Amino acid sequence: MMGGALRAEETKPSVPPQKTLPLPGEVMSIRGHTAFVLSAPSKGKPIPWVLYAPTLPGLPGTEEQWMFERFLEAGIAVAGIDVGESYGNAAGRVLYSALHEELVSRRGFARKVMLLGRSRGGLMTLSWAAENADKVAGFAGIYPVCNLASYPGLTNAAPAFGLKPAELGAELSRHNPVDRLESLARARVPLFVIHGDQDRLVPLEANSGLVRSRYQALKGPFEWVVPAGQGHSMWTGFFQSPELVAFVVRECRKQAP
Repeated sequence: MMGGALRAEETKPSVPPQKTLPLPGEVMSIRGHTAFVLSAPSKGKPIPWVLYAPTLPGLPGTEEQWMFERFLEAGIAVAGIDVGESYGNAAGRVLYSALHEELVSRRGFARKVMLLGRSRGGLMTLSWAAENADKVAGFAGIYPVCNLASYPGLTNAAPAFGLKPAELGAELSRHNPVDRLESLARARVPLFVIHGDQDRLVPLEANSGLVRSRYQALKGPFEWVVPAGQGHSMWTGFFQSPELVAFVVRECRKQAP
């Protein structure tokens, strides 16, 4: 054959990525990782959007449907990419940047994105935010993990960073969202969380509470809702929070040209 034999990967048929979403949307592949977009109608200007995490098999789920509908009604798109169990590592951050580049450069999305982290999605989104504060409109968290030492713990997190637990502990401040808030505070990025006071899996004070105290000490804007008696659960109030939706819509609209 002229020009030499085709490489093996060139001969394989392309298999479209598959993903079940809580609302109709587009599923695509970015750098070999499954991503999705729920698009709001374009009005001829940059589209405000939410980056949701964790986009794992089965997530986002039906729990997110109510708030996603509210976002779409407000003209705000929702997107995400499956970075695996990254716990906020460098490889996952690269993929978030790739998604951001795709949507901003090629699809007319706003440069500043609202981050929405559910549980360990907090680690993923806040770690990216620490290095990209100029691209962040805000962060909203649903009982977000913010502290690797609290969850999943250094032993479980270390492999994702290519380190041994003791090595991760020695350089924890380089990777841990609660230790990487300065750039967000300088940029005046607003944070919002809803987190129950009886959360045993992701304890309030070691995660959102620690972020709150440190962020406010840095003069960063912080809001939270702490439902009494609630833990790490599928309680409807976490996923149908008027306060969270109002925060997201308000901060996204500030990005309108």
